[in-house]
Amino acid sequence: MRLSRHYVSSRSAARALPRGSAHVTDYNRVFYALWTTGVFLGVIWLAFWAEKIWGWELRSVGGIRPRELDHLSGILTYPLLHGDWEHLWNNTASFFTLNTLLFYFYRSIALPVWVLMYVLSGCLLWLLGNPGNHIGASGMIYALAAFLFLSGWIRKNSILKRVSLVVVFLYGGMVWWMLPVEEHISWAGHSAGAIMGVTMALIFRRKGPVDDPIPVEDDAPPPAWWLAAHPEFAPETLVEGEPFTASSNDSPPSPPLPSDEKPGGPPFSTQVNWVVKRENPA
Repeated sequence: MRLSRHYVSSRSAARALPRGSAHVTDYNRVFYALWTTGVFLGVIWLAFWAEKIWGWELRSVGGIRPRELDHLSGILTYPLLHGDWEHLWNNTASFFTLNTLLFYFYRSIALPVWVLMYVLSGCLLWLLGNPGNHIGASGMIYALAAFLFLSGWIRKNSILKRVSLVVVFLYGGMVWWMLPVEEHISWAGHSAGAIMGVTMALIFRRKGPVDDPIPVEDDAPPPAWWLAAHPEFAPETLVEGEPFTASSNDSPPSPPLPSDEKPGGPPFSTQVNWVVKRENPA
């Protein structure tokens, strides 16, 4: 029989298991990302048209005026309001890209991350912002960009790291608008959003997408703790470059010792899968 070895971290294997029985397809991810993004964009465009068509003064009552209790409700409404067509269009294009990336690649945690960034960035702006009436979704855009960049960078996931690079390539220049370079631009709102994006990336760093799987080396020797319990499989008893072969009368190897009895073992439990393949006699 031929004995091949396959080592998998049980901690990584447990995290890789899907939650629930439903299988999430790419279609589900795309639909979820576009639907959530479309709902928000639909609301901000509706609010803009409501001001243009019916003359509603939403910006004066729905914006954030820092440290004014009468405008505390602006925390929830200020991202929905915009000053002119250019302001609305620029935020629409950026929000569409970044929000779609969030809900596609971070599907399992996207909604709580989004809600927390939305509310907390508004609270921070209300507490620390410079005087004036702050409106626009740019605070959320900065929060999304900061989260996508830092979260992908600190995770051991190659796809999310690529997402981070895309964000830097497309929106790296936004960092300058976190400084008071122009009077009519809410740099405080941008900074508040970025701070909340970084905060959420750190808080949710161990949740959501799993890390890349540990590479499997089929020809690697067994670990030292396993060889100590099974000296008959020591490397000197095997022919280098050839798989271990035993007679058909030999029994399969004993199961590995429990994690607390593994001399020199790793700090977390390791699952060892032994695959026994019987060969037809010549």
